[in-house]
Amino acid sequence: MIKSELVQKLATSNPHLYHRDVERIVNVIFDEIVDALARGDRVELRGFGAFTVKHRASRQGRNPRTGTTVSVAEKFVPFFKTGKELRDRLNKAKSQH
Repeated sequence: MIKSELVQKLATSNPHLYHRDVERIVNVIFDEIVDALARGDRVELRGFGAFTVKHRASRQGRNPRTGTTVSVAEKFVPFFKTGKELRDRLNKAKSQH
């Protein structure tokens, strides 16, 4: 599902809201998650999962095409850990198929 499909689904299930308002709400939620992660905060959505940021130290990598070593700079990467309820629902849905 892409963001526009999420907005459409929410707008359809909430006909009392304007499509543009639903889109604004979804954008605000995503922006707040990104801002919190940029500050180094953890974002937890109970029953769904938790977003955190992991630090990757700088290292020496290898160019697979040429085999030469290259320096890979340190970076921060987002990490998502599923919540128990989400895992249970996924496993329940898979076992019914």
